[in-house]
Amino acid sequence: MTFVSIFYGLLFWAATLVLVVGVGRKIYLYATIPAPLKIPTTPAPVTQVGVVGRMFREVVLFESLFRANKYTWLFAFMFHMALWLVLLRHTRYFMDMNSLLSFIQPFGKYASFAMVFGLAGLWARRLLVDRVRYISAPSDHLMLALLIGIGLSGMMMTFVSPTDITMVKGFFRGLMTFDFHPLPASPILLVHLFLVALLMLIFPISKLLHAPGVFFSPTRNQVDNPREKRHIAAWALALEKNKQSDRNEVKHG
Repeated sequence: MTFVSIFYGLLFWAATLVLVVGVGRKIYLYATIPAPLKIPTTPAPVTQVGVVGRMFREVVLFESLFRANKYTWLFAFMFHMALWLVLLRHTRYFMDMNSLLSFIQPFGKYASFAMVFGLAGLWARRLLVDRVRYISAPSDHLMLALLIGIGLSGMMMTFVSPTDITMVKGFFRGLMTFDFHPLPASPILLVHLFLVALLMLIFPISKLLHAPGVFFSPTRNQVDNPREKRHIAAWALALEKNKQSDRNEVKHG
């Protein structure tokens, strides 16, 4: 077993642990932070079924972004849809091939072009649009560079310098059972895997957390019924009950 195989095995174990624990912790914080105000962005649905429909359109179609800026929506939608296809194609490294995975392979293969093109458009927006450039932090540019680096290195393995897919699959399936297998010593593969591990490590502390965070946004997940039903957070309700109890004690004291 080579040093490279052991190093990358330990790296991906650590990156997976950080990703799962970090994202899980963030989701727990999002779920437990109180929302004391009724602040759905109007026009908003007035039923819970309507909220589900709105969240579906927001997550799948990027409805609010489409209304705000068509060019940004185009690049963002292109990147995210292509990313889903690429990720689905990569599941072949962790599970046995089936008819669905076989069907997805060519689509995921060429979706990488759309993924990189979408990212390039989003990066150009941060560089060329004055108001967006003004609010862009270095981390925003580094994140886009990292994602483009992952996409380009993956495309090079597919179209320029193919690697041993069987060995790569054996390596990752071995990690799932805590059994090291050799990893091909392809420089492009090693660069690609290092960038992926780096993304997994920084994901829980990056702006990419908008992926789970959108489901907890009070401007999107609230029913617009402030007149029909008073909205009060659990902590505020408990505080109100305590105050009422204190007033009763004073009154009867």
